[in-house]
Amino acid sequence: MELIEIKRVITSQAEEIKERFEKTKVIERHVDKNRLKSYLSHPNILAILGIRRCGKSILSIQLIKDEKYGYINFDDERLSNFNYKDFDKILQAFVELYGELEYIILDEPHNVEKWELFVNRLRRTKKIIITGSNSKMLSGELATFLTGRYIDFVLFPFSFSEFLDYKEFSFEEKDVYSINKIGAAKKYLEEYIKIGGLPEAYIFGREILVRIYSDIIEKDIIKRLKIKSKSTFKEFAKYLISLSGSEFTLSKLKNVFGVKDVHTLKNWISGMEDAFLVKILQRFSPKLKEQFIAPKKIYCIDTGLGNVIGYKLSENKGRQIENLVAIELLRKMSYKIGNFEIFYWKDYQQHEVDFVLKEGLNIKQLIQVTYASAKDEIEKREIKALLKASDMLKCKDLLIVTWDYEDEIKVDGKIIKCLPLWKWLLS
Repeated sequence: MELIEIKRVITSQAEEIKERFEKTKVIERHVDKNRLKSYLSHPNILAILGIRRCGKSILSIQLIKDEKYGYINFDDERLSNFNYKDFDKILQAFVELYGELEYIILDEPHNVEKWELFVNRLRRTKKIIITGSNSKMLSGELATFLTGRYIDFVLFPFSFSEFLDYKEFSFEEKDVYSINKIGAAKKYLEEYIKIGGLPEAYIFGREILVRIYSDIIEKDIIKRLKIKSKSTFKEFAKYLISLSGSEFTLSKLKNVFGVKDVHTLKNWISGMEDAFLVKILQRFSPKLKEQFIAPKKIYCIDTGLGNVIGYKLSENKGRQIENLVAIELLRKMSYKIGNFEIFYWKDYQQHEVDFVLKEGLNIKQLIQVTYASAKDEIEKREIKALLKASDMLKCKDLLIVTWDYEDEIKVDGKIIKCLPLWKWLLS
């Protein structure tokens, strides 16, 4: 590829980004930017990963906007003829366009073969941010070359609090006493559950989610895994997203889709998880073997995508809010707000607790999620399951996330805190 062409692409992309910052509303993400930027000093490579179109590029620029930097996005059809022999031309283009630079952003570089070699060489003189929409981009040669020399960070779609920032709605501690403020917060929560947290959905409407989903399926999963049974996989992916909040087993899925080998399905599910489309939770058990063979639960990374793609998922409010709680917990884990692991729990009598938070060797908290607006709407089996899990797992911190009920339930000498979803998300 000619140097002049690369310079045109870099300049065009820079103009597009400048226009986006000037003409669209850009929200500061609720992440520790100082901590992320510190990784560029040591070890000097930061990899920002996450689902396609969740805002990785914008966050990268926000981190170093006050520095001199060069940016190039390889997910651009104008670079279709670019190959690894052209990497040195990027450096030349940056120098000719901007002069000497300390920071470089490589957006989706895994689209180019042998990109790892270039990054390994580049890190010796530059501070580098790389972005990617697949978790496996760091599991190949890059990990071998750069052991201990990069930090990866997973960015999630907008949280509810970031969505409120976009809507220019502030909610302060004193507002918990304002009926109008609470009513507005709940109205925004309804909208957030429906549209989700992918920023482009706020600009172009929910229709863009279908396009984003299609790109994830085609580019980030089918192409990468070289899936031949494309139509079967597409139906499988939709079906799996429709199961959000439900248990599944490979053997049952195998029978539903008539796939001969469960390893094929396992590979497909891993591909969906690697593309940050879904997250899989294991059932908690002190015995690792039981934990491994037990059914798993699945959640879609974004309720907006789930509502658009999943069969009738949008009609089940209880599963929607459970999905939302699951992703918020995973977001907190990624952003280092809490140092815990997430599981679900179920005993042989089918008592089930939605989320088990494990910190070290101890169970930190048990969380049940229900679409309830009053105490009498909380099903007795949900309370009973919490109590049984509390006894078995030696955990006293019990929480029920409700739709619109707040109080404490005292039973059998235990206290169960009930908290509305909007309040829990903003806490």
